[in-house]
Amino acid sequence: MEKELVVPTMAECLAKGEVPEILFWVGCAGSFDDRAKIITKAIVRILTKAEVKFAVLGTEESCTGDPAKRAGNEFLFQMQAMTNIQLLNGYEVKKIVTGCPHCFNTLKNEYPELGGNFEVIHHTQLIQQLLDSGRIKVEGGNFSGKKITFHDPCYLGRGNDVYEAPRALLGKLDAALVEMKRSRANGLCCGAGGAQMFKEAEKDNKEVNIERTEEALELQPQVIATGCPFCMTMLRDGVKLKEQDQATEVLDVAELIAKAADL
Repeated sequence: MEKELVVPTMAECLAKGEVPEILFWVGCAGSFDDRAKIITKAIVRILTKAEVKFAVLGTEESCTGDPAKRAGNEFLFQMQAMTNIQLLNGYEVKKIVTGCPHCFNTLKNEYPELGGNFEVIHHTQLIQQLLDSGRIKVEGGNFSGKKITFHDPCYLGRGNDVYEAPRALLGKLDAALVEMKRSRANGLCCGAGGAQMFKEAEKDNKEVNIERTEEALELQPQVIATGCPFCMTMLRDGVKLKEQDQATEVLDVAELIAKAADL
C-alpha cells in the first residue's frame, strides 16, 4: 500500500507561524496530468526523505503564464504573472523548486522584470544538492547496469545551461549513460515547446517528437530519462507509436532517484 504523503500548503504554514525553507511550485502538468502527478509524488517523497521543510501553494497556485507568452499573448502572460508575484511576495517566498523547466525558466528569468525576484532551481539541481550533502542516499538498485539515455529539455539545457545536474544524478544509479547524437547544447526539441503542445502539428513527413524518439531508440535503451513533463508526454507518445513501450520506459530523473532510493 502506498504511503500517504503529507504536503503542507503555504497558508497552513503561515497559520502555524512556520516558514518553509523552500516552495515547491508544482505546475499545471504536475497538478492535473495523470502521468506528471507521478513525478510530483516522486519529488515530494525525495523532499520528505531529506527532511526539507517545504510547502506548496495548493489551490492558490496558478499557471506561470508560459504557454500564453509563447503563444504570443503577452497581455495574458503579464496578468497571470502579476497575480502570482503578488501571492508569492505576500508569503515572502525566497526559494522555489519546480519539476517543470517551463515554469523554472519563466519564474527565474521573466518574473524579475515584473517584481518577482526569487531564487529558482530545477528539481534535478535540488536533488543533486541533497545527495551531495548526504541528506538522501542512493544505491544503484534495480537500474544498475541498465542503459539510460537522457533527453535535454530545451528550457533546462539551452535555455538555462543546466546539463550536469541530471547527468550527475543518473551517474548515481550505476547505470550505463549513453548520449544521443544530438545532446546537451546540440539537443533536439521534443516538439512541445513554444505552446506547440496545445495545437496540431503542421503537415510534413514527420513530427518532431517521432524524430527525437527514433534518435533515442537507436541506442536501444531500457530507459529514456528526462526532466520535463512536456518532454515526458511527447517521448512517451513516440515510444508508443513505435511500439517499443514494453522494451523502453520513459521516466523522469526524480522517479529514477526515488525508485533507486526505495522511496
